[in-house]
Amino acid sequence: ITWTSAHCSRAGGMQPAEIQQESIVSYLPLSHIAAQIYDLWTGIKWGEQVFFAEPDALKGSLINTLKEVQPTSHMGVPRVWEKIMEKLKDASAQSGFIKKKMLSWAMSLSLERNLNGSNRKAPKQLWTRLADYLVLAKIRNALGLSSCQKHFSGAAPLNTETLYFFLGLNITLYEAYGMSETTGPHCLSGPHIYRQHSCGKPAPGCKVKLVDKDTEGNGEICFWGRTVFMGYLNMEDRTKEAFDEEGWLHSGDLGKLDKDGFLYVTGRIKDLIITAGGENVPPIAIEDAVKKELPIVSNAMVIGDKKKFLSMFLTLKSVLDPDTSDPTDILTEQARDFCQRNGSKATRVSEIVALRDQAIYRAIQEGIDRVNSTATNRVHCIQKWIVLPRDFSISGGELGPTMKLKRLAVLEKYQNEVDSFYKE
Repeated sequence: ITWTSAHCSRAGGMQPAEIQQESIVSYLPLSHIAAQIYDLWTGIKWGEQVFFAEPDALKGSLINTLKEVQPTSHMGVPRVWEKIMEKLKDASAQSGFIKKKMLSWAMSLSLERNLNGSNRKAPKQLWTRLADYLVLAKIRNALGLSSCQKHFSGAAPLNTETLYFFLGLNITLYEAYGMSETTGPHCLSGPHIYRQHSCGKPAPGCKVKLVDKDTEGNGEICFWGRTVFMGYLNMEDRTKEAFDEEGWLHSGDLGKLDKDGFLYVTGRIKDLIITAGGENVPPIAIEDAVKKELPIVSNAMVIGDKKKFLSMFLTLKSVLDPDTSDPTDILTEQARDFCQRNGSKATRVSEIVALRDQAIYRAIQEGIDRVNSTATNRVHCIQKWIVLPRDFSISGGELGPTMKLKRLAVLEKYQNEVDSFYKE
């Protein structure tokens, strides 16, 4: 634990107190390894100021704490970053025409600079700096991130929409990757180790290899190094299953390495859908593509393991109850804007689902058709879909404590809907 907190945080650009007093906000469950390492052990190692958020941080009070603390570094799981993005999009949808145009202009300049680098003509660089000063800096300040120099994301891969949105705010999200069995991070990005969509490189003294690679270079990610645990306590059989004969820990995740040694996580073996025809389908890329095409969609989940074709569950973006953080029936401003643009007056999820709103269902089908048109083959196409009456949540059992999708729990909860897809 002490070795991981020292070496991984140094690779991520964290500074000792005598150089810079780092300050962070602890808000994720401390039963989660990422929170333990980042919030506690790294703080002890480098003499950081650690501020503990209110218990209802994930219900909406986190930003208030961030604004009070003004951390120099912040770590979130993808779903937290997505929720911040959705909240900002909702606020933008409610703002006036000029403010919308200003934000769009500023974000497009920032995104272009962050994607293409700073090697551009001086006039455009001047406009980009001006846009950051006039617009983007104010948004970062409103989020409590005006002093934040390092923004980390872990526990699951970030989707492209979220990554690009924050690049548009001139916020680079550095991805880290590991598991509880590697004491948290094993690979990580930082100010000096960064490539878009990659979780970076192994920490100093650690190694990564891929086994059973397919034709595209995807293979199971295996770990070696000081971060790796000794085994499961009093569970010798499980320990033997986790390690190979050479002492490499098998992660169960799929990934690929580029020529410079950057690791890209592409899926999870147990999440891999194997159709009745024996085709392997990684679901995350399809789900992210659907959410990108359809701004009204909050969660998308592909179904099709041992089935003849792929289907999908969809949930719609709805306002969260401020007291419980549970999804309500009221559509978010962004979702209502989508409805209006497609000729629907719906303001609630129930209006769309119960009445099968023709305008919205047609728009959803058109979005899925666009995703299907980019599929590598017909097996990767979504044939059927359904809009569920309520968004996924922790209390509903569909999301874990770090807001990861619990696929098996969703399949069990909505077994009748799954069966309806595949009735002869």
